[in-house]
Amino acid sequence: MKTQTLLNYARDEWYAASTSLAEVQSAVTGETIAVTGSAGLDFAAMLDHARRVGGPALRRMTFHERAHMLKALGLAIMARKEELYELSWQTGATRTDGWIDIEGGAGTLFSFSSKGRRELPNSRILVDGNVEMLSRHGSFVGQHVFTPLQGVALHINAFNFPVWGMLEKLGPTLLAGVPAIVKPASSTGYVAEHAFRIMIESGILPPGALQLIMGGVGDLFEHLTLQDVVSFTGSAQTAMKLQSHPVIARESVRFIAERDSLNASVLGPDAAPGTPEFDLFVKEVAREMTVKAGQKCTAIRRAMAPAAHIDALEEALRQRLAKVRIGDPREEGVTMGALASRAQLASVRAAVTELTRSARIVAGDPDASPVAGNGAFISPILLRTDDPWGSPAVHDVEAFGPVSTIMPYRDLADAVALANRGMGSLALSLFTYDSAVAEEFVLGAGAYHGRMMILDRTSAKESTGHGSPLPVLVHGGPGRAGGGEEMGGVRGVTHYMQRTALQGAPEMLSRVVRQWLPGAAKAEGEIHPFRKRISELEIGYTLKTASRIVTLEDIEHFAEFTGDNFYAHMDEEAARANPIFDGRVAHGYLILSFAAGLFVDPAPGPVLANYGLEGLRFLTPLYPGDAMRVELTVKTRSVRNEEMGEVRWAVFVFNQKDEVVASYDLLTMNRP
Repeated sequence: MKTQTLLNYARDEWYAASTSLAEVQSAVTGETIAVTGSAGLDFAAMLDHARRVGGPALRRMTFHERAHMLKALGLAIMARKEELYELSWQTGATRTDGWIDIEGGAGTLFSFSSKGRRELPNSRILVDGNVEMLSRHGSFVGQHVFTPLQGVALHINAFNFPVWGMLEKLGPTLLAGVPAIVKPASSTGYVAEHAFRIMIESGILPPGALQLIMGGVGDLFEHLTLQDVVSFTGSAQTAMKLQSHPVIARESVRFIAERDSLNASVLGPDAAPGTPEFDLFVKEVAREMTVKAGQKCTAIRRAMAPAAHIDALEEALRQRLAKVRIGDPREEGVTMGALASRAQLASVRAAVTELTRSARIVAGDPDASPVAGNGAFISPILLRTDDPWGSPAVHDVEAFGPVSTIMPYRDLADAVALANRGMGSLALSLFTYDSAVAEEFVLGAGAYHGRMMILDRTSAKESTGHGSPLPVLVHGGPGRAGGGEEMGGVRGVTHYMQRTALQGAPEMLSRVVRQWLPGAAKAEGEIHPFRKRISELEIGYTLKTASRIVTLEDIEHFAEFTGDNFYAHMDEEAARANPIFDGRVAHGYLILSFAAGLFVDPAPGPVLANYGLEGLRFLTPLYPGDAMRVELTVKTRSVRNEEMGEVRWAVFVFNQKDEVVASYDLLTMNRP
């Protein structure tokens, strides 16, 4: 097999190091398949290129433009996914393992693209929260906003998911408008390098947006600044070494870590053998041990069960693990491949040796190779301790492979304490059909775990499983897990942005953020706003309607027509006894309906549909005989595609005293 030289990508050019090259072996055959290195790279120049070229190019784009870019990158990966599968098997991954990595990675880009287009504005500044009134008459207000950091995101990735691990960081980073330098792990870097190449060759990215280091990072940390972010996935030892770099402390460089995690799964006290939850628990523990040969940061390392059920659990797991077929992942019927490298195999064996000082092996043999040859194969190793409080290693030592330890607990409080003994994890799962057990467990253990899955017979069919990080949920955990929160939808995006409190006049801030803010100027025109396309609507364009008197007959007719006979609308004496009202009042939904009747232009036009209200509040009661009018103001607008876009309208309903009766945001789909 020809040995491939893995290339770096610096300042928009491919570069091959010629010295200090490290060999990379196939996890399956042990043959050298690639050489990699970064000697000769000018790391300071790479950072400078990202800041001067990549950052400005990304910041010129709106959130929606970046979101479309992410979708295109995901499609580029999917179009050439078979090339990645062909490389992935050399890492020891089965087709299923590769699917999680390759198509799961592309799916993460699709998810962030969708989030960006649905939840972020088609502009370059992200408004955070509502306006804060800072003066009596409203001429001086505050507004929190997010803007992209003007530095570089350094992504240091782990070996276990060379594609997904890269893309799950790039999704929120690029959506935020920040360029990235990617540094994959060497042992599986040939897959990451090819996925990176696909993105570059697609021509989708602006110059300077992405760079690649296929080796050590040299003096790169010496050139980091307060505008940069380090996002790291790997061991706690390496994370602490990097995080303690003097430049990180001096410059307050943001450091996001996702590191070692002794994740737990707990069989609830109600989940006895024979229940669906017991069977689900056995299946999930075995699956987490064998998917990706257990090389997952979220894999179950500690499985806890009521003491009365521990023997049954051991036997069920032994039987299930005996059915695992280990071998070359290209072979039909193989369900578990190899570890990523011979070095990883040695690391797992050493960790199992440490664990056997506190627990005994009940299934598997760490020293015997289940497959002949020089591959990094190992059988699933199940350990058991009957004294989890007297066995510190099971809570402190992680064997990053197909290894898990089962242990008993006395009662629910003991289970909570044992789960928390891991001192912080990425993921915990609880198998119970008892909501009281679940509530007590969440209250007791939530603070120690980044994600908690409560699985039962109801959710099992559609569950994504214990160990599946999802783009819309945070991926991280406290304590030994690193304290980071990657992904999580828009939450992940803001890790790469700066929150700033703006202060000024409403009109000024409204123009800066390109969103109408309360107190900013409104502009009336002769043309009804529903007759204007999105491109013709100006922020602040306002319709002020005529007034309508709401009568007692209106209220009674609405009650009869809808069936809403709530006493505050129909019983004068009872309404007066209510501490909120002075008598019978109009229905809230009557007010909304009459408001629509006042501002809607019914003829066909640019408005395609009303698809929702947000932030609805009823602020002042509307009594029989009161008049109501509406002010409808263009708050934001954005085009989604050639056929339609979204307009957000600020709606205020006033009474004859100019008191605000109701306020809400109306969302419509309009022609562009």
